Amino acid sequence: MAVTSGAGGLLPDHHPTGDFFLCDVFDAPPKDDLGSMEHPMFSLSTRPDRRILTYDHNGTHVTVTPSVRGRATIHDKDILIYCISQLMVAVNAGRDVARVLHLRAHDLMVATNRETSGDGYARLREAFERLAGTRITTNLETGGEEVTTGFGLIDSWQIVRRSKGGRMMSVRVTLSDWLYRAVLSKSVLTLNRDYFRLRKPLERRVYELARKHCGRQATWRVSVDTLLKKSGSASPRRVFRKMLRDMIAADHLPDYHMSEDPGDMIRFTLRAGAMASAPPPVLAPDTLEAARALVPGADVYALQADWHAMWRASGSPRLTAPDRAFLGWLRKRG
Repeated sequence: MAVTSGAGGLLPDHHPTGDFFLCDVFDAPPKDDLGSMEHPMFSLSTRPDRRILTYDHNGTHVTVTPSVRGRATIHDKDILIYCISQLMVAVNAGRDVARVLHLRAHDLMVATNRETSGDGYARLREAFERLAGTRITTNLETGGEEVTTGFGLIDSWQIVRRSKGGRMMSVRVTLSDWLYRAVLSKSVLTLNRDYFRLRKPLERRVYELARKHCGRQATWRVSVDTLLKKSGSASPRRVFRKMLRDMIAADHLPDYHMSEDPGDMIRFTLRAGAMASAPPPVLAPDTLEAARALVPGADVYALQADWHAMWRASGSPRLTAPDRAFLGWLRKRG
């Protein structure tokens, strides 16, 4: 898909050199939870949004109450996507996980295509404050449980270490139990990394909905009215339709092509080659010999198959050094 950066296109890739967050030996593929992909929880406004959002759809009830700093935005959600991505790699690798995560602020910003300037760190802190202050009340099921409950998008956050200039270097985040259950039950989907390059809030929200409902199917059709409701947009219907038509004309949504159908319907079509299954990483013969030395008597080809299965379960991420990744995985297995 050919897209352009700059006005009207995707944001530039701020970190094109491969300095992506490495979760152990894997590039952590971006993961999003199904609940907030399906239902609107985040503001699409670029100004402080202090409206209480109430949403009801097919028996699911969601009320989102902002703090004085405003409701958490769709761009603030980058932090949650980053946290979910870390946790899912650990879960798929069979490692112990917990609701409390220790993050390097710089890694988070690089992984989500944020600028690492002084303003970038200030905006990151504001995002943490909005996430902690926004309260959700819902009966939405996660991890096989449907309980009407209230919670913050994150329970708490704390700057653990600062640089000499006062910027946050590491931060401790405690996820809500609701979101943590979603991760443990693997109620998540992998996102295209270009999601973080989408400039407009509505583009991000529409991509989430297409990813959730269209997935790997050839097409998904939805009415403008339903899309307006599920997006959480506060725009009038005629303005919302114009925004959708602008997105159709721009045609830079990752993975999906948008078009307008008769009857005030929008069609999403999976782009050719989008989300195609990638071939498993190829290991060098010397790597298999090293594996035999690490695990004497084991069937290294069975181990390689197990590793490939774990790689697919992790979202088939791009590996910069598959041989080193495989041997590192073997060492952690003991």
